[in-house]
Amino acid sequence: MAAVLACGPGAVLSHGSALSLWDIWTRWDRPLDITVQTDRRPRGIRVHRSPLGPEDTTRQYGIPVTTLARTLLDEARRMRPKSLTRAINDGRQARHVSLDALVEVIQRYPNHRSRPALEYSIGVAPERPLRSGFEGDFSAFCERYGLPTPQMDAVVCGYEVDALFREEKVIVELDGWNFHWSRFSFESDRDRDADTAAAGFLTVRITWERIEQQPQREARRLQAILARRRGVAA
Repeated sequence: MAAVLACGPGAVLSHGSALSLWDIWTRWDRPLDITVQTDRRPRGIRVHRSPLGPEDTTRQYGIPVTTLARTLLDEARRMRPKSLTRAINDGRQARHVSLDALVEVIQRYPNHRSRPALEYSIGVAPERPLRSGFEGDFSAFCERYGLPTPQMDAVVCGYEVDALFREEKVIVELDGWNFHWSRFSFESDRDRDADTAAAGFLTVRITWERIEQQPQREARRLQAILARRRGVAA
């Protein structure tokens, strides 16, 4: 609330900070994100200037904030498709957003740069947007450390997976810790893992934090897993 007040009349919490307030993210990143209607730019606050209609703002816990529909539109382009879908599902389960509200916000902002990503996630766009940064970084990580080239966004047992080493039958899921894992997400992930395991696939879950902080250790471990799987296959 202090950050909102520091930015003057009409300011609201937005973007990643709004996702935290809506309980979609489990942590508060710094600096805080505020969308402003004035020229104030206090130190320590990430200021955004973008048009907001009366339908785009509300209060959560008494704090002015963009609606979850508008928040998801603002953040969709920077989120991995799987994480965006999970955020939408969690928001719907908590009754913070509906599909109708998401369609409505897309219609009001047809030129928003995140529109294609959000449209795809709610099933109103025929093609998936370009690969997210995390997935692109994983391909570069594999090349840098001499790992086989993974197949990105592959389909295994009817499920879309982040990366697949097909010869070794190893699935890599690129997980992040920003997003709240609801009971629905927890159960569905493990149900999928059991289905793919029954078909002979091993699922390895890798976080961005591990790749960023200990890349060599992560690469050695993945190389060992792939080598053992090749040996088992032989």
